[in-house]
Amino acid sequence: MKVGVLPDLPPAEPATPPDVARLQRTAAYPIEPLIMERWSPRAMSGEELASKEIMALFEAGRWAPSTYNEQEWRFLYARRGSKEWPLFFDLLVEANQAWCGNAALLCLIAAKKNLSQNGKPNPVHLFDCGNAFENIALQATAMKLVVHGMAGFDFEKARMALKIPEDFDVAAMFAAGRPADPETLPEELRQKEKPSDRKPLDQIICEGPFSFV
Repeated sequence: MKVGVLPDLPPAEPATPPDVARLQRTAAYPIEPLIMERWSPRAMSGEELASKEIMALFEAGRWAPSTYNEQEWRFLYARRGSKEWPLFFDLLVEANQAWCGNAALLCLIAAKKNLSQNGKPNPVHLFDCGNAFENIALQATAMKLVVHGMAGFDFEKARMALKIPEDFDVAAMFAAGRPADPETLPEELRQKEKPSDRKPLDQIICEGPFSFV
């Protein structure tokens, strides 16, 4: 190497979603970093996820807590490029179709309404499915993948198109994939592509009866 000439350096690795969150978020009290690193990007590369990666996400969801270990969640999914993909993609509102085209996977979560042990209504079936989704989202963060939950889809069309029986509620959908540069998003979404903040604790907790303004 010539004196005074710097060696060629490999290009810097792009920041992952957890990297971005670490730079922009601060917890008021010490908590596990993974919780702070989880957020909901939209920019995805269009690359496939390996079967073992997809199964790792659902395995994380499988181990979520639920009332009486009911495990009310059912995950219906389609991989990008599969024959099932249009069926799921067409459920989305136009605003979500604008960025979900580069997802590797679309998933709908259905929630069993009644308890298996006695057939009575389960008042926390949707709450429990939220537990399962959070497990999936945290697992995706640990794997440096994107998971973005959605309510922007046609619930009734989903029930009909995916043949979901009446004893299950249509709960939510999510997209998953590999992260990409936010510049790949439509212009109106680029400014939204950052970790959101949270309300301070004194706005969401109270000791004793409800006393929020």
